[in-house]
Formats: sequence, structure tokens, C-alpha cells
Amino acid sequence: MIRVLVVDDEALVREALRQVVTVEGVISVSVCDSSAAMDAVRDSSPDVVLLEVVMPAPDGFTLLAGIRALPQPPPVALLTTFDSGEQLASALCGGAVGFLLKDSTPELLRQAVLVLASGGVVFATRGSSAALDRRLGGRPEVMAGPAGQPLPQLTRREREVLTLVTVGLSNAEIAEQLRIGVTTVKTHITELKRKLHASNRVALATVAHRADLA
Repeated sequence: MIRVLVVDDEALVREALRQVVTVEGVISVSVCDSSAAMDAVRDSSPDVVLLEVVMPAPDGFTLLAGIRALPQPPPVALLTTFDSGEQLASALCGGAVGFLLKDSTPELLRQAVLVLASGGVVFATRGSSAALDRRLGGRPEVMAGPAGQPLPQLTRREREVLTLVTVGLSNAEIAEQLRIGVTTVKTHITELKRKLHASNRVALATVAHRADLA
């Protein structure tokens, strides 16, 4: 059973998310407001935390930092009403492994929980050029894996494509962002899958997150 904690200061939203995300025998959901969030994380040890961004103090980003500082922090996905590039950049920099819009379909939210609980990442947003540019700058050529094992060396272009895959862009959107052809994007993704032993885009995003590229 996957244990999910939903943190939102609006009672109606909390209950709606509880009903939407719960899957009998698969996903159980508990809810709380921001003032009770840290205690709830410590006491219930959730497998996934869905955290509203905009709340009275402490807000979502403050709570994200607090959760990430715990000895064994659960994966955190931020929930937001607005597709904001600044929020996306802050989520990435703060260590969130998910960024979800509140108007996402119930199916997407439930699937996101399953992916997050299995160690994947889900950024279900278009993002913005400013946010993406911020994440693309200043990264090393060689990434380190979760156990400290070096991963294959990636070219700068491969790192750029991998980062854009991680934040959820389609091949066409990646091509537009990097000003290259869609066929070239597909070639880079095929090479990334080969180098990183990843079978699909979710697996690529997971590798990127663990290597601190995303």
C-alpha cells in the first residue's frame, strides 16, 4: 500500500484530493494543513507527499526545505494552480521530484503517485524558457549516480535534452527550445537511453534526478 500525505490549507481541496488519489488496496491518503505538515511527515512516514505551493506560513517551499532536511525524506511533489516558470525553477532547485497542476486529471494524479513512489519523477507542466535556462546552466559534464558510481559522459547537448525531458517537454517542444530538428531530438534521446540503460522517458528522468541534473 502506497501512503500519500496531501498538504493543503483548504479543507475542501484536501478532501477532494483524498477522494481523487485514493485507490482501494493500492493508495491510501491522509491530509493535513501546513501547520501540521512536518509532524504528519515524521509521524506517518508517507511514501509520497503532495504539497500545495501557496499557503499561509509555512508555505510550500518552506515545507519542502524542511522535509528535504529530514534523515530519510519522502519524495515530494508540489501542487499549484498556475503553470509558473519561477515556481518550477524553485521546485527543481529545492529538490522536489514532482510538479503537478491542480487541474490535472484524476488519472494523471494517481499515475504520478505511482511513479513517484517507485522512485521516478513527474513534472506535468510545460515549464518556461526562463526556468529551463536556469537549470541548464553550469552543470558538470560527468554525472554521479546514487551510489557514487560515475555515469557515462554526456555531451552538453545530451545534458540539455535530458533536462528538458525531465521537466516534461515533448520532442517538438525540446526541438523548439534548443532550435534543432525533431529528428535530432529523437536521435539524442535514443543515445541517452543507450548510455543510461533507460527503457523510456520516465527512466531517463529518474536517472537525471538521482544524478542531480534535475
